[in-house]
Amino acid sequence: MSTMPRSGRRADQPAAMAGAVTEQVRTWVQDAARLPVPSQAKMLADVLADPKGLEFTVGFVDLVIRTEDPRAAAHHLRHLAQDPPKFLTGPLRSIVQLGSTASYITPRTTVLIAGEVMRRMVSHLILDARDPQLGRAIQRFRDQGVNLNINLLGEAVLGAREANRRLEGVHRLILRDDVDYCSIKISSIVDHMSLWGADITIEKILENLKPLYFDAARQAKPTFINMDMEEYKDLELTLEVFERLLSMPELKDLYAGIVLQAYLPDAAAAMERVQAFAARRVAEGGAPIKVRLVKGANLPMEQVEASVHGLELATFHTKEESDAQYKRVLRWALTEERLKNVHLGIAGHNLFDIAYAHLLMKERGLEGSDAVEFEMLAGMAPGQQQVVRETVGSMRLYVPVVHPKEFDVAVSYLVRRLEENASSDNFMSAVFELDSSEALFQREQKRFEAALRRSFEEEAPVRHRMGDRAAEKPADGSRIPLGSAAIPSTPGKFLNTPDTDMTTAANQEWARQLLPRIADSTLGVVEAEAARVDSEKEVHDIISGALRAQEAWAARPMSERANLLRECARVLAEHRAELLEVAASETGKTFEQGDPEVSEAIDFALYYADNAEDLASRDDIVFEARPLTLVTPPWNFPIAIPCGSIVSALVTGSAVVVKPAPQAMRTGAYLVRLLHEAGIPEDVLRLVDVPENEIGQALIGDERIDQIILTGAYETAKLFARFNPLAKIKAETSGKNAIIVTPHADLDLAAYDVAHSAFGHAGQKCSAASLVITVGSVERSRRFQSQLADAVLSLRVGWPTDPTVEMGPVIEKPGEKLERGLTVLGEGEKWLAKPEQLDETGRLFSPGVRTGVKKGSEFHRTEYFGPILGVMHADTLDEAIEIQNGTDYGLTAGLHSLEPAEIAEWASRVEAGNLYINRGITGAIVERQSFGGWKRSAIGPTAKAGGPNYLMHLMVGSDPVEGERDAAWLEKAKKSDIENWSTFYAPKDVQQLHGEINVMKYRPVEMLIRVGGKVTEFEVERVLHAAKTVGATVSVSVPEQFASQVPTDHPGVEVVTESAAALAARLRTAPIYRVRAIGGVEPEIREAINLRPEVALFDHAVVQSGRAELISYVHEQAVSATNHRYGNPLPYDLEKIIREV
Repeated sequence: MSTMPRSGRRADQPAAMAGAVTEQVRTWVQDAARLPVPSQAKMLADVLADPKGLEFTVGFVDLVIRTEDPRAAAHHLRHLAQDPPKFLTGPLRSIVQLGSTASYITPRTTVLIAGEVMRRMVSHLILDARDPQLGRAIQRFRDQGVNLNINLLGEAVLGAREANRRLEGVHRLILRDDVDYCSIKISSIVDHMSLWGADITIEKILENLKPLYFDAARQAKPTFINMDMEEYKDLELTLEVFERLLSMPELKDLYAGIVLQAYLPDAAAAMERVQAFAARRVAEGGAPIKVRLVKGANLPMEQVEASVHGLELATFHTKEESDAQYKRVLRWALTEERLKNVHLGIAGHNLFDIAYAHLLMKERGLEGSDAVEFEMLAGMAPGQQQVVRETVGSMRLYVPVVHPKEFDVAVSYLVRRLEENASSDNFMSAVFELDSSEALFQREQKRFEAALRRSFEEEAPVRHRMGDRAAEKPADGSRIPLGSAAIPSTPGKFLNTPDTDMTTAANQEWARQLLPRIADSTLGVVEAEAARVDSEKEVHDIISGALRAQEAWAARPMSERANLLRECARVLAEHRAELLEVAASETGKTFEQGDPEVSEAIDFALYYADNAEDLASRDDIVFEARPLTLVTPPWNFPIAIPCGSIVSALVTGSAVVVKPAPQAMRTGAYLVRLLHEAGIPEDVLRLVDVPENEIGQALIGDERIDQIILTGAYETAKLFARFNPLAKIKAETSGKNAIIVTPHADLDLAAYDVAHSAFGHAGQKCSAASLVITVGSVERSRRFQSQLADAVLSLRVGWPTDPTVEMGPVIEKPGEKLERGLTVLGEGEKWLAKPEQLDETGRLFSPGVRTGVKKGSEFHRTEYFGPILGVMHADTLDEAIEIQNGTDYGLTAGLHSLEPAEIAEWASRVEAGNLYINRGITGAIVERQSFGGWKRSAIGPTAKAGGPNYLMHLMVGSDPVEGERDAAWLEKAKKSDIENWSTFYAPKDVQQLHGEINVMKYRPVEMLIRVGGKVTEFEVERVLHAAKTVGATVSVSVPEQFASQVPTDHPGVEVVTESAAALAARLRTAPIYRVRAIGGVEPEIREAINLRPEVALFDHAVVQSGRAELISYVHEQAVSATNHRYGNPLPYDLEKIIREV
């Protein structure tokens, strides 16, 4: 916490200083207006003045220059050239239009022309990194009396190759005689900065940086290294690395610096920390250090990160707060005593802030001090830079350098600069008009004065992010309250539980204390041993006991059961550490993978509690519990999936018998213990550990089980259906998931998302990407191939006792199928990264990538469930979609493309339950991306887990009042269908996040309606109307004796009169995947469906409620899409595209 006071000397008071500052700024503005304006600066001013200027320029930079494929770049240029902005003067307008015309014939020429346009537009902002061009540029600035701070740009750092290349590039700059000052970010020279293992990460960074700093110190004139930072999550690491480096005896005399961002509330305390460190260093005979004080330029991305992860925004919420902090820190730092230890770089373009600092220095007798330097960005408002330099005495310009072949890597820098300049909140938006617009001048003057007053009136703020898992439980011993930072949900207002914020030192220490507990953990051992079942009689008795207890459980009000689920959530939150411990110990789950799983388990309990109360409050339908549910969860998500399956059934009033996977028995046992501690009766929730023999078969096959919630393989679902043909099996099964990457993609982002979607938890996620399909030129892209290889080969593989591990072990030694996937190549396939066994356990493997996978091959169609990725190729997006859809599964699917037409085409055709656009395809979050697939990825009449319809399928629904199924009843049902389809079932963004769209959609299916017994014509009409309302394709099957009950006046509805045996024969082979049975289900039909569990049978009673009936005729589809570029809004309405396709 900062101790900076509200005010300083009397002369520092706002009223006394503000007038002098305004007078100085007017002088600078008037003097700058008399100077000639360079053509590039004039163009930048015109860009900002033109209403279409920013959108055109950002689009040009991001879509034309960055795009590697000439045809794709040409496509974007043609689109932009249709309506060129006015700021494009004659020559440039001609070049753009020429490029647009040429793009039809010679796309490569288009790219060259586009490059020339861009060079003209930004040559004053970015320098050519090649020699002799760089040397000449440096000398040109020196001749003008300007010092430089050089920042080397490069490709996105996805792995060690690029990190080392950037490190070497900065090293070469340091060794140059004409470079005396350069910047480096720790995130650019290390490939993986794990905050779960902050200590190890710091050591890795230090090892990379020490050679640079040592060589800088050895130079005849030591090179100044400025340790820069961009993302908030790097703040503590950067401070620690900086202090550790400059505490080394070899660097005692090295003058070096660090950046602090004033838009962070943390900046004041960080400045005090740096001052204390520097004071000790100077007192011991060391060199002073320097702080470059900036406002901060990563606000859009910080806003996205905070919104998506449910964390407090790390920065201030208003520009005025940030401006006040900047002034507060300036006042505190600008004293003679403190400048002896910490020199100051006053960085920014706000003339009011510069004048304030300058006059403050004069007031304090510091004018002309070598300990203070004013800094600006190269190329921005050069006239103002010149007049300020003439007043303050010297100027240092921050300038990025990049090789022309890698010019696209400057996109994020350019977009940030342009967005800054265009935002009306920022001073730069007025910089070119201050001399001509008194209104703009007064706007900035008032903003300055308001921030100045605020800086005196308020204490220095504390950091926004204060997470401390160890201190979440109240001191009085009560449970963690709902509505707190740890559990932000409150009854009726669901909010996702944030994962652990590892940016805080407290949480890093909390994680550090957990590590030693993994190896010898015994959590769950006692409970697991007590759950062992050794006979069929024990199975029978357990089920009998659960059914006896269920009657009283179901008799409790829904609200009481819902509140018990909320209590479960609170207990789980309190035992997050223990859940991470047991999952890591038993299944090899890393903390980084396990922590979101605990959050998901908490979310399931809270979301289903709310959902249950909502369903119970409806007046158009009543629900009853199915008495007994068997839950058989998997080992790959040993916390979240069993928790979600258990609590969903419990809240409906069902008793639950849970049989965790043998590989995750301890974790499941400990989870059940926590649910019991929360108040779930032990006889209502029974844990069993049964062997996979006749005892296990007796459990699965017990006819008293009403429903089975399974997460596992398709083959397992088929086996369960054979063991227990009467139980309703609701299963989430396998996935063969692919990500398509088109030439319109951001290839760096695509490579990152592919790697992390494929190898998180060693690829042992049903949602994992096991295929990437490159479209067109992406197959030949050096950028994509090298970035993907770098990301994959740099993944840190190991056991969870190493907190920096990114990929842990497989659950057990590979079986025959996974062994084949890891070792045997198909025809035409090659290893881009060959998987290798890494230790004697047989469970640790390096990640594998094979290229040349052919359509229809074994690898294309087989789910291996391990750390192996296949690369396929398609000439067109159309072919890629066919490949993506060309498996038996439809769980998750991804697309990387920035082209709206491609997004629309893909989203309208892909066959999967969870779609992801320009992001990874794993990590579904409750409500936000409710989870469940199509085809063989979902078995039975089920709905998406963590979605609004999941509980409905676990219960039996009926009309609130039993009465005649007549014309009046039918009319109400029709109205209910129409109302619910236009409201509840309408596509909508379910959470309205900043920077991410999450739309829940309902897609009509092909449905066979079977009239299996005596029903009224009104009931048949009712189900046909439901199908028609959603747009489902319907056929009707009816035995001859009931044919008269089926109306024949429905165009497009085929009616087939056939026996149950005839339909059963069709079901065994025909492409029928959904059956709505009314009037009962004939035994032959049930038997046929059990042989093909991918056929979903909906045999619930026909009800009036459209909310309940319509769900049978649709596929649920959750679409999640990144809705920003570098934190800034997309130039098209992506949500509208997703909603309407």
